[in-house]
Amino acid sequence: MTLDPIALAVPFFFLLIGLELVLARARHRQVYRFTDSFGDLGCGVTQRAVLLLFEASLLAGYAFIHAHARLWTFAPGSIWPWVIAVVGVDLGYYWWHRLSHEVNLLWAVHVVHHQSEDYNLAVALRQAVLSPVTVLPFYLPLAVLGVPTVVFFIVNALSTLYQFWIHTELVDRMGVLENVINTPSLHRVHHAVNPEYLDRNYAATFILWDQLFGTLRREVAPPIYGVSHPLRSFDPVWAQVQPLVGLVQALRRAPSMGEAVRFLLASPAWHPEWLGPRTPCRGVDPEALPKFDVRPGPRRTRYVGAQLVVVIVVAFALLTWHSALSFPALVTAVAWVLVSLVAGAALLEGRRWAVRLEMARMGALAFAVAVVLLVPSLGPVLLASR
Repeated sequence: MTLDPIALAVPFFFLLIGLELVLARARHRQVYRFTDSFGDLGCGVTQRAVLLLFEASLLAGYAFIHAHARLWTFAPGSIWPWVIAVVGVDLGYYWWHRLSHEVNLLWAVHVVHHQSEDYNLAVALRQAVLSPVTVLPFYLPLAVLGVPTVVFFIVNALSTLYQFWIHTELVDRMGVLENVINTPSLHRVHHAVNPEYLDRNYAATFILWDQLFGTLRREVAPPIYGVSHPLRSFDPVWAQVQPLVGLVQALRRAPSMGEAVRFLLASPAWHPEWLGPRTPCRGVDPEALPKFDVRPGPRRTRYVGAQLVVVIVVAFALLTWHSALSFPALVTAVAWVLVSLVAGAALLEGRRWAVRLEMARMGALAFAVAVVLLVPSLGPVLLASR
């Protein structure tokens, strides 16, 4: 399984983002802000880079259950594993997605995808590092039913790819198709924090599940995007960490272990007295919480943009050829990617320590390149098989 469909699709993702930019300009609409898109793309890079360190273990867990606990073994070439996988992945995703909005523990992971206050194709790439961990239990019944690992892997990847195109404001309502499949209009509702839109439209591909379980809502009022309590940062690494930090801080304020467990399993809408006073919500009071924005200036924007391109190229190379690296080399490369994203966001937001971090990052890169070039024996060590 060296050919990851997600990695292969990366160039097409950026081609379609470019097309969306062109169409938006032709329609005199601004659907992108560089700062917000930096956070979106950075979250995607963070997820895919960190997953290189443990994603194989997740797939191995599925394979283990399929090998030792499956109820059926399908004949080679049978269409049934594919049929079961298409239905099962979509249904499993629906319930994972729904519970990720209804359970604090799961929401602390999934919220990463909803933090953007814009809505465009780049938002589709804004994914949480731990999502594959939280969603896996919802797919394990497929292993028990006998769906081979490779079939599950391909169908799950295709489901993920489908969801890319529905993250756009440039496609209007699609009529009768909205009774069958998830569409941009339906998914805009899902990303909105308008009170009437909250907790709706959880589908991946087929809208059947929302119709069946009563969570379907059509787009009527203009959506307000983001989360009720905004991140207020474009740092993609902090975006992954902050919700978990917030969850831990809330649990520490719980008056008892029972209340802490109850909070973990409760809806994010539940606000017990011991949690303190409520803060303004973006969807309820958008004027009190306008979009978070910064103005880094054109020179700094161009510099961070150039560095982001380098980071994306490095991340794509890691996705494609990571199996050729030793584990220490892979960890080092992933760490450099993460530090690069933190430094880029800090520069955009004008943090006092941003320039020092960027100088240290570039210095570390120059040192690493010099060591590799000056010590030829280091090459085979870095490329050692894991």
